[in-house]
Amino acid sequence: MTTSQRRAQITADITERTGIDEAMIQQLVHAFYAKVRRDALLGPIFDNRVGSWDLHLNRMCEFWSSVALMSGRYHGQPMEKHFPLPVDSRHFDHWLVLFRETALEVCPPAAAAHFIERADRIAESLELGIAGKNGILLMKSERLKRPDSEVFLEGNEEMQRDNVRPTSRRDA
Repeated sequence: MTTSQRRAQITADITERTGIDEAMIQQLVHAFYAKVRRDALLGPIFDNRVGSWDLHLNRMCEFWSSVALMSGRYHGQPMEKHFPLPVDSRHFDHWLVLFRETALEVCPPAAAAHFIERADRIAESLELGIAGKNGILLMKSERLKRPDSEVFLEGNEEMQRDNVRPTSRRDA
């Protein structure tokens, strides 16, 4: 069996087991990011960095296709895209709440569970990666907690509006 045949078989097995297909991924991604864009905590972070929402949504559909269906459609470096973001565990927790809520709204139970399990792993990986990039070694069950002045939170919008980049622990 070739690599592409094996990948197709894995994708078919996941689809059979969960009901996930490209149309469901598109529905989930679009519904989720509609919530993100309206969200007081996450919306400004994305708005400051997403130049074209159509391009971003297409990229996120490719990403979730690769993550959920093992399709291999996404060819990017998500960790590097997240390194400069002014976020910590509070943002990842909130992202997961919105993602879980959306998955449970638009997906059947088996599909929602599949997406949510992967979202949990992605959030943990990104949080660990951002911490490490900023010179913070997190031990098992520790979370990234930056000083409020280094992250975007409601109340420190002026830092975002003035495009002031927070300093990393290495710069301090």
